[in-house]
Amino acid sequence: MTSLFDPVTVGAIDCANRIFMAPLTRQRATRGHVPTPLMADYYAQRASAGLIIAEAAGVSREGWSWATGPALWTAEQTEGWRQVTEAIHAQGGRVIAQILHMGRLVHSSMTGLQPVSSSATIAQQQIHTDAGKVDPEPARAMTRDDISRIVEDHAIAARNAMAAEFDGVQIHAANGYLIDEFLRDNSNFRTDEYGGVPENRIRFLREVTEAVSVEIGAERTAVRLSPNGDVQGCFDSDPERVFVPAAAMLDALGIAFLEIRELRAEGTFRTSDQPPIHDAIRKVFRRPLVLNQDYGRTDAIEAVSSGLADAVAFGRPFIANPDLPRRLREQQTLAKDEVATWYSGGANGYTDYPALDDGAVVS
Repeated sequence: MTSLFDPVTVGAIDCANRIFMAPLTRQRATRGHVPTPLMADYYAQRASAGLIIAEAAGVSREGWSWATGPALWTAEQTEGWRQVTEAIHAQGGRVIAQILHMGRLVHSSMTGLQPVSSSATIAQQQIHTDAGKVDPEPARAMTRDDISRIVEDHAIAARNAMAAEFDGVQIHAANGYLIDEFLRDNSNFRTDEYGGVPENRIRFLREVTEAVSVEIGAERTAVRLSPNGDVQGCFDSDPERVFVPAAAMLDALGIAFLEIRELRAEGTFRTSDQPPIHDAIRKVFRRPLVLNQDYGRTDAIEAVSSGLADAVAFGRPFIANPDLPRRLREQQTLAKDEVATWYSGGANGYTDYPALDDGAVVS
C-alpha cells in the first residue's frame, strides 16, 4: 500500500514524499517583482516538502496586479528566483515555478493597460491595488493576436524559470484567472474556435501547455485546475463536461502532473454546493494526480493509500509549520498561522515560525 510519506516521481522530478507545498501568495518580493533573500530563507525552511510549488509568478506586466508579488518576465526577476531555488536545493528540496496571467483580475492603475479576458466581461469582486481594493474595470475580449502573444508570454516565463534553476513549471489555469476565464461558461461567451463547446473552451489551455512543453519538456510541465464552484467570479454550470475533457487532453500531452484544487461543502476558504469531480478526472488522467484544499493528515493518507491521488498539496498548514512532513508523519500538533501577517511584509509571520527542533511545542 502506498503511503503519503513514500517517495514519488512526477515526470522528471523525484520527490522525497507525497506532501507537496501548495502555492501561497505572500507579497515579500520587491516592487519590481524581484524575489528577495527573505523569500529564499522562507522556502529553504520548507524544503522537506516532497515538492514546493512556489507562489504564482506573473508572466507579463499586463497580467500582474500584486504590488510586491514575484514575477518571471525580466532577467532581474529570474536572477532573484535563482537565490530561492539554490537555497531549496541546498536543503535537498525540489521546487517548481507557478506561472500566471491574472486576466480580468488586474487593474489599470497597476498595469497601465485595460484588463483582458476571454470575453468582454467585468470581474465580480474588487481588485487589489496600491490604493487598496477598488472596483473592477471592464475587460476587453482578447483577439487572436492577443492569444498568440500571451501563449508566448507563458513560454518565455517557463524558459526564465528553467534559467533560474527551477525543477519545472506549473501553469496556473485555476481560481478565476485568465485561463480559467476561457474554461468556464459564465465568463467565456466567444463564438469563435475558443468558445462555445468544451473542446473550444479548452483550446487556450492546450495551446499554453503545448508551448510550455515545447520550451521545457512535458516531463517538467504541470497544470493546476479548480473545477467546481465559484472561484473569484468564475463558475461553470457543468464542470464535468469541460474539466474531464481538459484532463484527458493534458494526459495526452504527457504533462508531469495535474493538481486539482476543489472546493468542499465546508471549507476554510471558500465553499461550494457543486461536488468535487476528481473521481471522473482520475478515470481519464492516468499520470500523477495531486489533490488540494482542506486536506488533513487522515484524509490525505486515505487519498494516497486508496490510489485516488498520487500526492496531496497543503497550503495554509505550511505557513506556520515549516517542517510539516515531519509533523504529519509523527502526528505532532500543528501550529496556527496568523492571518494578519499573510501579506504584511517582513519576517514577522513569515520566517519566524519555528521547526520542532527549534523550540516548537510538541503534543
